[in-house]
Amino acid sequence: MKKRTFFSCFFIGMILLLALIFGAFYLKYPSVFWERLLPIPKGPEVAVSIKPGMSARDSARAFFEEGALTDSPAALARWMARFGIDRKLQPGIYRLVRGDAWNVARQLKVTRPAVFKLTLVPGTDIFSLRELFDDEETPSTSSEDSVTLALMDDLNYPEAMRPCLFPTEEGRLSLLLPETYFVAEKTPDALVRLASASWWSCYEAQALSLTSADLLKAATIASMVQREALWDSERPAIASVIKNRIQKKMPLQIDATVVYAWKLKGRKVTRVLYSDLSLKSPYNTYWAPGLPPAPICAPSLASWEAALGSEKNDYYYYVAKKDGYHYFAKTYAEHRKNIRKARAK
Repeated sequence: MKKRTFFSCFFIGMILLLALIFGAFYLKYPSVFWERLLPIPKGPEVAVSIKPGMSARDSARAFFEEGALTDSPAALARWMARFGIDRKLQPGIYRLVRGDAWNVARQLKVTRPAVFKLTLVPGTDIFSLRELFDDEETPSTSSEDSVTLALMDDLNYPEAMRPCLFPTEEGRLSLLLPETYFVAEKTPDALVRLASASWWSCYEAQALSLTSADLLKAATIASMVQREALWDSERPAIASVIKNRIQKKMPLQIDATVVYAWKLKGRKVTRVLYSDLSLKSPYNTYWAPGLPPAPICAPSLASWEAALGSEKNDYYYYVAKKDGYHYFAKTYAEHRKNIRKARAK
């Protein structure tokens, strides 16, 4: 009886000892031994979106709410901290096999999130911006609605920039810097947040030094320069022509504004004809005096530099050549000669 009791105690003691040894080994080498011994289970993947600014706890909660985690979010947060990924988790779309906190954390160690590439092309207007998100429409929200909501949401802009924001979506579009952005989610909100922050990092000082009216004027001129000039080297000269005509109270007669005015009416104009100039629209600078009420597109850095720059010339007219460069003229008579010259070549 004593012998049986001894062996029972010995057996139980060995089990406890082995459990302690394996427990200690597990605690010290979870990512070396145990991950090889216990591979991650295979199965259907669950997509989880982790947005910029999410903490480890927020991310863990997202994995739980989207069905990728069978444990509590707190358990996953602890494993993320233990693996050192709690502060390294990048925003994006994670595709993981559903599992417990340990297995989800193991996957996060080696999984790279998918990100979306969004390119805001210089000269993008409100219509082409909506087209960028047409494939993301849902039954409840159209691309038109989502773009408008994103542009008009002050929280999508840097806090210090918000007093400088314009009241219209066309105006706010001009405060987005054209560039290629990589976003965690393909939404207008994500693009507005990144593109406005990029613009603000370039023009914070100038924006804060200008009145709201002067900033809107610069944005509107920059948008017209963007659409009128093909080559960056000519943007300052064209900006100066626009400023000269404003000072003389001459009609601006910018073809790009006619194109935009017709676009607002639902008609696409690729070549401005004389018959197109009679459209009664505040954006038609052949018909309406002064600047349009808002910018017509998102200007590039070069167009912004031209609009904000101090380059001066004595020109009041320009006409495009076939290579995209322009002839500039001081008088209408000289401009007429340039038109004949441009058409002859």
